[in-house]
Amino acid sequence: MTTRYRVEYALKTHRRDQLIEWIKGLLAVPFVLNAQPATPYDGDHQDKLDKMAASARQRYADVFRDVEALVDDHIAHQITRSRSKLSMLVPTISAFFTPLYLEEAFLRQDTARAISSRRFVAPSFNDIRLVLNTAQLLAIMAPKSSSIDVVNGTSESQLQLLTFDGDVTLYEDGASLHSPEANPVINRLLYFLSKGVRIAIVTAAGYTQPKNYFDRLSGLLVAVKDSTTLTPEQKQNLVVMGGESNYLLVFDDAEEYCLRYIHRRNWILDVMYTWTEEAIQSLLDIAEAAFESCIRTLHLKAKVLRKERAVGIYAADQSIKLNREQLEETVLVVQSVVEASLTSTPKPAHSHIPFTVFNGGADVFLDVGDKSLGVQACQKWFGGIGPSSTLHVGDQFLSGGGNDFKARSACCCAWIASPTETVALLDEMISFEIKK
Repeated sequence: MTTRYRVEYALKTHRRDQLIEWIKGLLAVPFVLNAQPATPYDGDHQDKLDKMAASARQRYADVFRDVEALVDDHIAHQITRSRSKLSMLVPTISAFFTPLYLEEAFLRQDTARAISSRRFVAPSFNDIRLVLNTAQLLAIMAPKSSSIDVVNGTSESQLQLLTFDGDVTLYEDGASLHSPEANPVINRLLYFLSKGVRIAIVTAAGYTQPKNYFDRLSGLLVAVKDSTTLTPEQKQNLVVMGGESNYLLVFDDAEEYCLRYIHRRNWILDVMYTWTEEAIQSLLDIAEAAFESCIRTLHLKAKVLRKERAVGIYAADQSIKLNREQLEETVLVVQSVVEASLTSTPKPAHSHIPFTVFNGGADVFLDVGDKSLGVQACQKWFGGIGPSSTLHVGDQFLSGGGNDFKARSACCCAWIASPTETVALLDEMISFEIKK
């Protein structure tokens, strides 16, 4: 049963995606007008039910076609740097790097999920999230000749780089990739590597030692090493970007743990050259003080952990888990404290350094940098891959406490909710022809 508390909590701004909520509102009208909850589920009324579903399907498809046109218009306004109608309707809307084939995507998802046949449950957040995913996959994997490509100025698009979050995306929270048998996503990743697609795991886990990443990714790394179908060049197309955007490691089967650490000077973006050690420590000092304040104020049974380029809290007793409300309150407090410090006079040394505060499910951390920079660094490492040829797959796209959220400014994105969904997403991609 949905309680009033859960309903009100879900309506909090930091728990919502404005585009999805806006589309939900558009779909509510045809649902109310077409749904027939009084009609029984039996054979005598099947004709009536079929007509209802057909009418709802057409109305929903019309809505998605209109939103698709608004996205095209928004892309055109991105080129001229003017304000689009969609940006006025959804002020938080971000940039699009490809069109979204929303009408076709809805028809595909409706066939799979029978959205139009439902009479009591309106199109949901998850329905729309999956439609958006399919629309993005269609645009990047099977672009139409009339498509607008805002990056390359051509009707052709091509998947060249796949980036992934770790926890809850490739493996369960706190788990790891042990073997292809236990983790079906591994064989899918090998498939894309065999097609020449680069793969980057862009994770918040921040280590300088390859062994720490090997402990999480051993099944994938060993599978790549042992593969007899992948060429040496294709194997090197697997990289790990740790600490959001701080540590790059490249697959190397000559190394003990199959990963070779790449010094920052060989891959960092131009903007990162201004990140002095003084500025980084200034940012971490402010964040650490905010975390300690949360421990005192919220009576958290937690400890502070400070790393080279991150600081956060975790449960002091591993048998006691910090609850969701405590974690999200900590995210919002730390984020607001650090942002407030940027307005002080004189400006602090860290005023120009981007940061990410996110809820890891059992902990909260602030990392120097963010996933938009991590993705861009991977694009640079592979020779300058464009946003329209890059797809980031992650589970944390909410504006508050979601470290995948900022990747939207660097590339196309797909929002999943579990490793099982990631496998389904990759299978859907494999079903499309990869443009070469």
